[in-house]
Amino acid sequence: MHIGPYKLSSNLVLAPMAGVTDLPFRQLCRSFGAGLAAGEMLTSDSRLWHSTKSRSRLSHADEPEPRIVQIVGGDPIMMAEAACLNVDLGAQIIDINMGCPAKKVCNKAAGSALMRDESLVTAILQAVVGAVSVPVTLKIRTGWDATHRNGVDIARIAEDCGIQSLAVHGRTRACMFEGEAEYATIRDIKQAVNIPVFANGDIDSPQKAKQVLESTGADGLMIGRAAQGQPWIFRDIATFLATEKLPAAPAATEVRAIMRAHLRKLYAFHGEATGVRIARKHIGWYAAGRTQAQLLRQAVMRAETAETQMRAVETYFDALDEAA
Repeated sequence: MHIGPYKLSSNLVLAPMAGVTDLPFRQLCRSFGAGLAAGEMLTSDSRLWHSTKSRSRLSHADEPEPRIVQIVGGDPIMMAEAACLNVDLGAQIIDINMGCPAKKVCNKAAGSALMRDESLVTAILQAVVGAVSVPVTLKIRTGWDATHRNGVDIARIAEDCGIQSLAVHGRTRACMFEGEAEYATIRDIKQAVNIPVFANGDIDSPQKAKQVLESTGADGLMIGRAAQGQPWIFRDIATFLATEKLPAAPAATEVRAIMRAHLRKLYAFHGEATGVRIARKHIGWYAAGRTQAQLLRQAVMRAETAETQMRAVETYFDALDEAA
């Protein structure tokens, strides 16, 4: 699959997730076969880029290519300027967020709120595509609510404006993340346009991945929450799609090694204090469903230093080894 001049190594891509898809997590998912990994969405208001959080989102050091940055906003001029600034900073693909359902985003007429105003959608897409020489992609939902599923119309507008690929989450904005994703609209979108379409929403297993690809006809899949705590899901899905055989779950020794490397990168990238805080949720995701997971979560929540947090993880896995 290509996006502009870039050939992706896989048609499985990581969804941008606020507070999750920092550089260490993107690198990790790419190492397990994600063909593309966008960072956390970045506001189009560059006046707000001076915070520590925003500066970390602008970092592309050691980022596998193609480097993709997602921007969010509701003003065509500001969106175009933000796209240009990110290209200057090393972005090779600009992704536009029109899928985020969060109130703090939608209340500012951005994210999925934009799907209510097709003329504004057109203006933003034209402005951004016209401002940069790199490919521009778009993330949308199926519509605003169940009675306004205009995803097909937005997709056609996007293609006409020069958008080079679409990712479609199978819920309306009104659904937030509740209920089950529906894929019929994604199928309709795929049939309506000639650009690559990624299906997104509730793809949490290799079997579900195969089902969604077959039911939608999508060119690829975007994996979000299912990658939290199991970044190897990209490897598992790719293996199943190629062989129709389910790979074995990673052994505790492999999970331990993955966690150890991930935590060290978090501490190095964010600094110890912030890294320890961010690592807590990742450790919780890794531990989900495992023996005595609650004890591990309690230990890492109390940890204030990287050394203490890492020691809690090692102690936990030592106990698993002894019990095996």
